[in-house]
Amino acid sequence: MVWDRFAASDPGLLRLTAGLRTVSAIALTLVVLALLGTDVSHMVTGAMTAMTATFAVKDKLVRDQAVTLALGLPVSLAAMSLAALLNSRVVAGDLFFVVLIFAAVYVRRFGERATALGLIGFQIYFLALFVGASPSALPALYLALAVGFGCSAVVRFGVVPETPQRVLTRLRDAFRMRLAQLVSVQIELLDAGPEQLEKVLDDMRLRTARLHEAALMIQGRLEEGTEDADKAALVQRRVADAEIATERLGMLLLNARSVERADTLTLHLPHAPVPLTGDWRPAEDDATMALRRDLKALHLLVSRPASLDGGTAVAHIRNRLLGYRDEERLPAAPSGIQDAFRGIGEAARAVLGLRLALDGPQDESDDSPATIRSREEFDAEDIALASSETPEDEDPAGLRRPTTRAAFQVSVGSVLAMIGGELLSDQRWYWAVLTCWVVFLNTASTGEILIKGYRRLLGTLLGAVAGVALAGLVGDHTWVSFALVLVFIFAMFFTAPLSYAVMSFFVTAMLGLLYTLLNSYSFDVLVLRIEETAIGAACGVIAAVLVLPVRTDRRTDELLGTVLERLGDVASAAVEQLSGGPASDLLSKARGLDTALDELRDSTNPLTYPITPLRGRRRTVRYLVALLETCAYHARSLAATAELVPHSKTIAADPRLHRAGQRIAHNIEVLAAHVEEEGARGEVESGASIASTLRDDGSGTEPSGTVTFRVLRHLQRLDEGVVGLARPLDVPVAERTDAKAVRD
Repeated sequence: MVWDRFAASDPGLLRLTAGLRTVSAIALTLVVLALLGTDVSHMVTGAMTAMTATFAVKDKLVRDQAVTLALGLPVSLAAMSLAALLNSRVVAGDLFFVVLIFAAVYVRRFGERATALGLIGFQIYFLALFVGASPSALPALYLALAVGFGCSAVVRFGVVPETPQRVLTRLRDAFRMRLAQLVSVQIELLDAGPEQLEKVLDDMRLRTARLHEAALMIQGRLEEGTEDADKAALVQRRVADAEIATERLGMLLLNARSVERADTLTLHLPHAPVPLTGDWRPAEDDATMALRRDLKALHLLVSRPASLDGGTAVAHIRNRLLGYRDEERLPAAPSGIQDAFRGIGEAARAVLGLRLALDGPQDESDDSPATIRSREEFDAEDIALASSETPEDEDPAGLRRPTTRAAFQVSVGSVLAMIGGELLSDQRWYWAVLTCWVVFLNTASTGEILIKGYRRLLGTLLGAVAGVALAGLVGDHTWVSFALVLVFIFAMFFTAPLSYAVMSFFVTAMLGLLYTLLNSYSFDVLVLRIEETAIGAACGVIAAVLVLPVRTDRRTDELLGTVLERLGDVASAAVEQLSGGPASDLLSKARGLDTALDELRDSTNPLTYPITPLRGRRRTVRYLVALLETCAYHARSLAATAELVPHSKTIAADPRLHRAGQRIAHNIEVLAAHVEEEGARGEVESGASIASTLRDDGSGTEPSGTVTFRVLRHLQRLDEGVVGLARPLDVPVAERTDAKAVRD
């Protein structure tokens, strides 16, 4: 149980593996260099080289990692040689360092290998400045570099091996565990009282977000981790089905317990209102007790790996839950409770599909008719599901290309950092350059650079205090210092994806120990480290503001336009297929929407950061992103249902849905036009509900087994969500009251 929770908190064990691999490479390097009798400075060089060689190589395939690592050694030898030769030539050395920085950033446009080699070149050049490399010391330094790369290779391919297939397997296990955690919180939601409701809802939002994170991580590893594109598409489809079905179950449970129907925004916006009065828990009748029992059964089905299934108990549970997909099997209960049972049935179907995709065929001897029908639906979908290529976005050219722009920005910032750093110290100026370099990594706007610089400065300040205390405690105990360095390096890599400030804390504390090992520790040095960090961060921000700037609001507007465009693509294609149109690649469209929304969410971090002074804007941005997440959830649900229609024997398309979706498509186009061009004309249309539009069609409402019944709520919520986007985007809304006008 404890290990399952840990594995769920670190999907794929990627952080644990990165930390163990780096620490193991460094430890092996230190042992080898100690046996060779090298001095402490060369041991430091070898250890830092092993660290760089380990974290810089990001290729997913093992053979690509080997090639990059082999090319990294001559690059590091060249960087060390040039640094040693130019160390005494200040002007030439500084000019070359700037050129190296520009090249290291610019080559990122050529892929992961070029990015790794550029990073290795920069880090080794910086390392040469740190250890004070000289031409006479080059032979010993070459040995340290070779040992560092060799030990990194041994650990990567022998001690802590990692293949795409193994990573994908661990990610799948993490997804299953996070799915079980979400169902567990939904069980708590069923029994929570008014005083516990907000906490349970916060937990459910967190678990839902973490489940989505795991799904996106699987998506990023499918191509390399599966044997063919068809298998990758199948796994991705089943993962998406499980995510959507479980998220929908949470909403149905919330509605089952509400006095009125809760808005889907409740799942995505903290402190969103929930329409409840008094004690919201229902009476303990037979239906409620059965609902609680079957939620626990669903949790068992999710959390139990297929390899542990034995006997008929699991098959009996699966058959019972899948039976709720048939209307005649639903218990007599209020409509909200019945909806929750339907949600359990669909979630059980998604879990069955996930098991089939991940674990292959299973025992069918105890299948009920409902289970047999579900398997037949999966078989039909599997045959029709063909591999498809996702169109790549066009890469901007010239100075609009992100890598080119960043190369100029970081070069200018580095020049400023060199000047400012040398005014403080002609020996430690490179710390300012390093900070300037780091704040530009994985950032795309001025606001992101500002926040990252602030976090690095905060972590450095706290780390310097810790470094002072540790250096005083360790003293001259070399191997104790090295042991603590290894601990801090592991913590640095383990916490890097979680908190940049915490990672910076461990980096600075580690550097304090390295200074002690090199006999250059003093309180003044650590104070200088803070000052150089502040100058480097400031120079990075100045360069980002003055050189080819990308304002945060401009970048968020661009990404918002992309999200709206892809939302429109998914919604229109799904409605077209639901109304009987030709089948399309909804999976790739939904994947593109998720990716765009994830990028938008990251780009808004500077606007929602706690220290942001514009509180009203922060609330607006949070509301806007939550509303977009709600719209994306309903669009994904429409797409998932639409892909069932061509293969289902019980669900028929409804041509009326084409007209019902026209208003949604029109409104998304209007919103996108206003985002793209300020002052664009056009109004968002609001009026009669989708349900009333269908009723006024003259053909009456559809029975519960039709596709209309399944998607009507998602269409209605998507329509409401798109209209709701008009207010934070300042787009005018035209009220339309007659249903005929809406249809036409």
